[in-house]
Amino acid sequence: MKGRLIFLLALPVVAGFGQIVSGPMGPAWAQPLTECDVPNRQNEIDFPLPQVSRAIAAKHLNVLVLGAGSSQLPGPSGAKNAYPARLQQALAAKLPGVDVKVATDVKPTRTALEMVKTLKPSLADARPALMIWQTATVDAMQAVDPDQFSHALDKGIKIARSAGADVILINPQYSPRTESMIALATYVENLRWVALQHEVPLFDRFNLMKAWADLGTFDLYSATKKLDMAERVHGCLGGLLADLVLEASKASVPNTESGREPGK
Repeated sequence: MKGRLIFLLALPVVAGFGQIVSGPMGPAWAQPLTECDVPNRQNEIDFPLPQVSRAIAAKHLNVLVLGAGSSQLPGPSGAKNAYPARLQQALAAKLPGVDVKVATDVKPTRTALEMVKTLKPSLADARPALMIWQTATVDAMQAVDPDQFSHALDKGIKIARSAGADVILINPQYSPRTESMIALATYVENLRWVALQHEVPLFDRFNLMKAWADLGTFDLYSATKKLDMAERVHGCLGGLLADLVLEASKASVPNTESGREPGK
């Protein structure tokens, strides 16, 4: 194995595949590094994103976020405050002159296998250079066989790559209120091993959120009807995910000789 990429992600995103998230970056969700960062977190980028690198060089980067409920935020402002929108804004700010579009294929209560069944048309519509795949929580809640879960991940990664897209995996969000009710550990570990086997980055939102909870950065235990904290968390996630995408793309050497131009 060449290495590992274990990073972060969590909480509710944007509903409805094909919706292009946009809007100006504003101070309401732009979070300082001191709030978003975690001391001594692992952030090795050993697995490159060659398709993303080529797309950036071509000045046109399409991203598809594939996920379930924890990629969403409720309410009329939910789409613009969820992490896919934050990701698009952060990438656009860091890539001046590059046309960045983030589309979503996000529906609640889907297992990894259910996402794979509709993946080909989603990829055909979005034509992404990068697919960001958030999964495992629903599989854990439904006690899906872990081997079946891993097989679905294998198949989804192969489908995405055959469509010309790099892949980043995102593991479940951490919640101290449900930790004892949902057995996530096996699925988190399976995600890690599949990521290593296929040499794709893993955005480790589970351990990032756990660190935030342990440090008191975000109170993830108290039940609240306010969305302020969720929006702050999504702001952090979008920005940190953008950093991961760019670091991994810089580890790639553009090769314009093969295949279609990503994102076109």
